[in-house]
Amino acid sequence: MLSKKHHIIHSIFFIVFVVKGIIGFSQQKHLYDAIYSGVPWFDDKGKAVSAHGGCIVKENNKYYFFGEAHCDTSNAFAGFNCYSSTDLCNWKFENIALRIQDSGRLSAQTVGERVKVMKCPLTGEFVMFMHTDNLSYKGQCVAYAISKNIEGPYTFKGPLLFQNKPIKRWDMGTFKDVDGTGYILIHGGEIYKLSDDYKTIVEQVNKNFTSGFEAPTLFRKDSIYYFIGSDLTGWERNDNYYFTSTSLKGPWIRRSLVAPKGTLTWNSQSTFVLPVEGTKETTYMFMGDRWSFPKQASAATYVWQPLTISENNIAIPNFYEAWNVDKSTGTVNSSIIKGKKLSAKDKRIVYSGNWQQDTLSIKSSDEKGASFSFHTKATQIAVYALARSDGGYASITIINSLGKTIASSVVDFYSKYPATTLKFISPILLKDDYTIKVAVLGEHWHWQEKSGKLSGSKGNMISLDKIIVRE
Repeated sequence: MLSKKHHIIHSIFFIVFVVKGIIGFSQQKHLYDAIYSGVPWFDDKGKAVSAHGGCIVKENNKYYFFGEAHCDTSNAFAGFNCYSSTDLCNWKFENIALRIQDSGRLSAQTVGERVKVMKCPLTGEFVMFMHTDNLSYKGQCVAYAISKNIEGPYTFKGPLLFQNKPIKRWDMGTFKDVDGTGYILIHGGEIYKLSDDYKTIVEQVNKNFTSGFEAPTLFRKDSIYYFIGSDLTGWERNDNYYFTSTSLKGPWIRRSLVAPKGTLTWNSQSTFVLPVEGTKETTYMFMGDRWSFPKQASAATYVWQPLTISENNIAIPNFYEAWNVDKSTGTVNSSIIKGKKLSAKDKRIVYSGNWQQDTLSIKSSDEKGASFSFHTKATQIAVYALARSDGGYASITIINSLGKTIASSVVDFYSKYPATTLKFISPILLKDDYTIKVAVLGEHWHWQEKSGKLSGSKGNMISLDKIIVRE
């Protein structure tokens, strides 16, 4: 039988073991020091941030991020999530703001998308709007829910009515003007004015004025309204474009693309623009989704970029892989990921399976189970790779010195055009010895359109360009 002293020593060792195993990730106060686009984000619980097609609402000096929860097996409604942040970089999971309903338009075998939330100036309530549908996308309807608390839970109320009839459309958005009036945006450019309590529609302000134009996103700067949308390409990315007007009633003038032609809006689709107002300037943050069907829960990411605005023109001329916006001044600062660089040919990187030297700097494999791993002492680890038209899914795992997995994610290496870019960056970790392992899953992004046409990746290729280690 162990003595009392030995029991105490054993207990202390056990506590140290457990604490060391979790504090490297989940108990860190700040997991990120910048906004990183196109990579997985982890919340305060160490889980993937799942909030697509959503929006951000600022309330009491805190940002609340709403979006679609997803699973990796179907596109069925899985709830709408709510996260909070004080810096737009680190996100705390607050609640499933609206859960799966027992029956009706948001039950388990339905579709719920494009969730948007606005605070009603008249009632002080938070009103949530969304597109509801059946799984075949033939029962579309704009609906709403309400809550007294911004984080929810929200109570589902059913269809939003105009002249006592539902609006039977799919992609939708919202816009609140400077006078507090709320509007519903519909694909094709339709705009509907909400009642003072935001619970019904009182007027169709603007009719359909163009074909396609889904993912409607609208914001105002000074006296000009900017209306962003995308082409109809399913989950596939395309070059988003925009219109301007001095009135929500139009006329709307088509301007240009949001990002350089061929970048496919930096591989994203518009969902919202957040104004970050400061003492020096206001930064307008473009929020886009980088969809990844079918793994929308684990592999889809976010592309958030500052918009450049000049007179009637908006643009995202350059892609910031890491940046910050000062919430006090409203100014933008780009960040550089610093650290020790290791090329794909570095002998400290261990490869397993069949890997080929694609270029002087890049190694690739599409063999299921093939992997590479690297052991290092670090506080942050970044992986750069070639995203390509035949890119597939990879699993990325970080294991600490005690053998505990502290971070894991599925990463999508697909892009319609070749781009060597940041594909993964870990949260900021406590300094320890870590092993990072990247393995080929043998699966890829794909989508079958209603016509039967397949879109998405043409293969399962994974690659490595370099690893950056911050010590």
